[in-house]
Amino acid sequence: MSLFQSPPKTKDEALEYQPSKIPPDQVLNYTETQWYKEVYRGENFPQLTFRAVAMGSILGFFLAFTNLYIGLKTGWGMGVAITACILAFAIWRIFLSLGLAKTPLTILETNCMQSTASSAGYATGGTMVSAIAAMLMVSATEENPAGQHIEPIALVAWTAFLGALGTVMAIPMKRSLINQERLKFPSGTAAATTLQSLFSEGSEAIKKAKVLASAALFGAFFPILLEMKLKAHEVKDALGNIKIEKIPYLHESSKIFDGWLPVFGSHPVDKGVVKNMPSDWLMVFEHNPMMIAAGALVGLRLSFWMLVGSLALIYVIGPMGSEQAWVNPDKVTVLATSAPWKAWKETGLWFGVSIMVIAGLLSFAFQWKTILRSFTKSDQKIYSSESDYVQESQIESTEVPTSWFVYGVLFAGFGTILTGHIFFEIPAHYGLLAIFLSFALSLVACRATGESDITPVGAMGKIMQLTYGVLIPQSASANLMTASMTASTAGSAADLLNDLKSGYLLGANPRRQFVAQFIGIFAGTIATVSGFYILVPDATVLLGVDGAAPQFPAPAAQAWKAVAQLFKHGLGHMHPFHQDLIFAGLAVGTVLVLIEHFAPKIKGIPPDILRSMIPSSTGIGLGLILPFQYALSMFIGAMIAYMWQRQNPKTAEEYITSIASGLIAGISIMGVIVAMMNNLVFNN
Repeated sequence: MSLFQSPPKTKDEALEYQPSKIPPDQVLNYTETQWYKEVYRGENFPQLTFRAVAMGSILGFFLAFTNLYIGLKTGWGMGVAITACILAFAIWRIFLSLGLAKTPLTILETNCMQSTASSAGYATGGTMVSAIAAMLMVSATEENPAGQHIEPIALVAWTAFLGALGTVMAIPMKRSLINQERLKFPSGTAAATTLQSLFSEGSEAIKKAKVLASAALFGAFFPILLEMKLKAHEVKDALGNIKIEKIPYLHESSKIFDGWLPVFGSHPVDKGVVKNMPSDWLMVFEHNPMMIAAGALVGLRLSFWMLVGSLALIYVIGPMGSEQAWVNPDKVTVLATSAPWKAWKETGLWFGVSIMVIAGLLSFAFQWKTILRSFTKSDQKIYSSESDYVQESQIESTEVPTSWFVYGVLFAGFGTILTGHIFFEIPAHYGLLAIFLSFALSLVACRATGESDITPVGAMGKIMQLTYGVLIPQSASANLMTASMTASTAGSAADLLNDLKSGYLLGANPRRQFVAQFIGIFAGTIATVSGFYILVPDATVLLGVDGAAPQFPAPAAQAWKAVAQLFKHGLGHMHPFHQDLIFAGLAVGTVLVLIEHFAPKIKGIPPDILRSMIPSSTGIGLGLILPFQYALSMFIGAMIAYMWQRQNPKTAEEYITSIASGLIAGISIMGVIVAMMNNLVFNN
C-alpha cells in the first residue's frame, strides 16, 4: 500500500468520496469488527495527499505562532484542530471559486490536514512556553539581566526530537485505547463531528470562518498600534543630550485606577519616598484585547478567581512582604517584596506556584483508577460475540506497525538523549531513565485525555521535576529539560490520539494519518523556534524591567523556574517569608482540591453550577503569579461571554469561540511580524 495518494481529479470523481452516512456519535459505540465492516472507508479513499499535508503545514505554521504567543501570555495552549478544519474548508472553497483548485478536499483529506495542522500548531512547541522560557529566565542575573539564549541548533534538535518521540510513543496505545476500549477522547470526537457537519452544512462553516477572519483582521491592528516602533520621540540621555528614538503610537496600558483607588505602602525614588499608586502595583488596564479574548474562552470561574488572587497579592501578601526584612547568607538585608511592581514575581510566585503544584499533583492522584487502568489493561481483543472477529491481515494493513514504534523510539530517543547530554548537562543514563519514565507517564496522560479531555501535562512535568530535583538537585537545566521531555512527549502523544480518534470515527486509515501527524512536526519546529527568538529577544521580555510589567509573563515558565531554583538553592537560601508562603500555598492548594473532590451534592443544584461556586486553585494560583492587568482583562472577557450567553445562548454558542479565536490568531500572528520588524527594521 502506497502511503501518499492522488486527490480526486474531477468533480464527478470527487462526488464518489462523500462522508459516511453513519454519524460519529454512533460510531463511538461500535466494536472494532463493526468498524472494519461498516465504517472504514478502505485503502483507496483519498486521504493522505500532498495538498492536504501542505495545507495542514501552512495552517499549523501560523497557528503555532498563536499558541506560542498566548502560551507566553497565559501559560495555556489552545487546540487548533477545529479551527484548522474550518479555515481549510473555507480557504479551499475560495480556491475553487478562483479556479486555483479543481476539486474539493475530501472529508478524510481534511482530517489528514487537521492532523498535520494540530501537530505543527499545538503539539510540537509546548516546551517553549515552559522549560525553554524558564531556562532563559534562570540565566538572567543582575550583571546580565538579558540572560543567555539557548543555541538555535540545540533548540531545533530538542523540539523536533521530542515531537517525534511523543508521536511514536502513542503507537502502541492507539488500538487499545481507541479501537478496543473505545475511550471517547472528547476533543477528537468534537473535531470529527465538526468535519461531518462542515461537509453537510457548508454555509454554516463559511459563516463561522468569515467571523473568525474578521476578528483576526481587527485584532491585527493592535500590535501595529501598541508595539510597532513607528513614532519619533525625543529623549534626554544622562548627559542632557537629546536623541530621537522610535516608540509605538499608543501606550500599552492606562492608569485608570490612579487617583481614586487606595493601595498600601510606599517606595523610594531619587528624591525620597513616595506613596504607592495602583499603577505601581501594576493595577492598570491593558489596551491589547488578547487577554480579554482568552478570558472569553476559559470562562468566568477561572477568571474570577484569578482576579481574586491578584487582589490578594496587592492588598495582603505584597504589603506583608514589603515589611519582611531578612539578612541573607551573603550578609545583605533584603525584603520579601522589594518593590510593588515586583510583587508578582518575588512574593506571589511562591504562594501561587505552591498552590498549583500541589493541586495538580493531588488532582492527578485522585485519578488513581485511571492510572491503575493504564498499567493493568492488556491489549486483549474485545468482541461482542465469538463471530465478532477481525482478520489480522486487516489490522496489519491499516494500523501503524510496531516496527515504526521501535525504530522511532530508538532514533528519537537517541537524539533526545544526545541533545540533552551535549547542551543541557543531562548525564546519558539519566536521559535514558527520563525516556522510560516519559513513556509510563505518557500512557497515563493519554488515558486521562481519552476519559476526561484533560491532558495533565503540568502534573507530568512536576513529577519529573520532583524526581530529578532529588537525583540532580544542583542542576537547574537538567531539572527543567528532563521535565520538558515528559511534558512534551505526553502532549504530543495525547494530541495524536485525539486526531486518530477523529479519523477513526470518520473511517480513516490510521497509518496514513500517523504520517500526516509526523510531517507536522517539521513545520511546528520551524515556527515555534523562530517565533520564540523573535518574540523573546532576551529575558527582560519575560521578567520586566524598570518597574514595567513584562510583555510576556510566561506563568508556566515561572512555575517551572521556581521549582528548579528551589531544588538548586534549597530552602536555607530563601527568604523566610517565601518559605512560609510555600507551606501556606501547599496547605491552601490541598484544601481547595479536597473541597472540589469531596463537595457534597446539593439537591436542586446541578453539579456544574455547584462546582462553579468552589474556588479554583488554578485561577487563584495564576492570579498570584501574573501581573494584575492580565487577570483584569481575562475577567472582563469572561464577563462579556457570560452576559452574552445569558442574553442569547444560540448566538453565543455560534460566535464566541470564533470571535475569541480570531482575535487571538490575528494579534498573535501580527505580534510576531511586528516583533520581527522592530528587531530588523526599526531597531534603534
